[in-house]
Amino acid sequence: MPGGLPKQVRAVVAAALAAAALPWLGSSDAIAQSELPVIFQWLAAGASAETVVEKKTSDPVETTSASLIAASHASEATAIDVLGDQKETVFQLTLTRGVTAEVYSLANPYRVIIDLPDVGFTLPADAGRDGRGLVQAYRYGQFAEGKARIVLDTTGPVTIAKAAMTNARSGSGVVLTVELRPSNPAAFGEGTGGGRQAADTAPAVATDDRAPAAPPKADQNKPVIVIDPGHGGIDPGAVGAGNLLEKNLVFAVAKRVQAQLEGTGRYTVVMTRASDVFVSLSDRLAISRKAESDLFISIHADSIESTYAQSIKGATIYTLSERASDAEARAIAEKENASDLIAGLDVGKGEDNDDVKNILIDLMKRETANFSAEFSRTLVRSLKSNVSLSRDPERAAAFKVLRQTHAPSVLVELGYVSNPDESRQMQSVAWQAKVAASIAGAVEAYFAKRSDVAR
Repeated sequence: MPGGLPKQVRAVVAAALAAAALPWLGSSDAIAQSELPVIFQWLAAGASAETVVEKKTSDPVETTSASLIAASHASEATAIDVLGDQKETVFQLTLTRGVTAEVYSLANPYRVIIDLPDVGFTLPADAGRDGRGLVQAYRYGQFAEGKARIVLDTTGPVTIAKAAMTNARSGSGVVLTVELRPSNPAAFGEGTGGGRQAADTAPAVATDDRAPAAPPKADQNKPVIVIDPGHGGIDPGAVGAGNLLEKNLVFAVAKRVQAQLEGTGRYTVVMTRASDVFVSLSDRLAISRKAESDLFISIHADSIESTYAQSIKGATIYTLSERASDAEARAIAEKENASDLIAGLDVGKGEDNDDVKNILIDLMKRETANFSAEFSRTLVRSLKSNVSLSRDPERAAAFKVLRQTHAPSVLVELGYVSNPDESRQMQSVAWQAKVAASIAGAVEAYFAKRSDVAR
């Protein structure tokens, strides 16, 4: 089996698969909570299936976005069905061909994770927004290059009672079926994937070898600009009017900024992701650190759920601060910092406030905070002539992705996708070009003043 799993941790159950039957691979006892995650592989040649039960705690997670996801995949997900009620819920995924899959659960919040290698998704745009039974909602997408993930948000603690991959009853392909039953917090604990925390949230220093490298500082004379398109892959970000996905919008703008800056010949530009793939917040920081960036720009688009959502609009620039400038800034930072949770990472019990304070002290010593504020003001002036700004366009909060001790950093919220008019505007090529020109212009103005930074 791919991955070279030790034989002593395998429990293999082989069964002939009949097209009209639904043979479950393993029983509730065989895949008890203490023994998950469950890994199973479709063996096409023998028309049989293998169930592998492993206490898996150290599977390395690849989150680099240096190269593009292949246009074609080993398998395509063509349909998803959620059946049942609060007593028993069945999740079914139809694939064009069988692949190795891994299923496990996590707490805080309660989730079931399904990891699949090299699977694409051909599903309706609104798939996953409404759940059923024990599944509140689900999301799917590329978790890393060559790795897909589905995250089921559950109504509470659940047991993965059964899992199977069988021939589709009609037509070609196979169906992955996962049966969920209610559990209780004590029995659930941290979930069957709780031991994966070290792998899924490895410290940024451990992921540096996966970050795209910029030329060594000593060998180049150009400022290094890191452009960070927010979200990606399994994490769509905000969903706006007309089904506008934040991850697609910000990536389009980021690519335009990259092209404009590179077109000047005066900058080295590094992208934290080069396609629709998930990159953890820690890896985004690692990419910036390895590139030895001189400026870090994270690009996002906001949304708000309130009675006034249709009237609130405009761009906002955020810098790092232990204390948020206002309640809205704090709420937005909390939402953006939850990106790893949305993608199914086990991020533990929360952030260490002392670490935040120490980083901020270091930022003050290096004057990085002052430079961040300077660039924020420059960017606001540049955007002002081309796009609408929010009522208070310069704000601050404890965004994890802005914890850059080596470089000035800002997070740009381009506007509110929850505003129908602004959402339509954001989707226009002309608007995206104007925004990109404004960001690139601000970079030019900033480095024109900071000639000592340019090498």
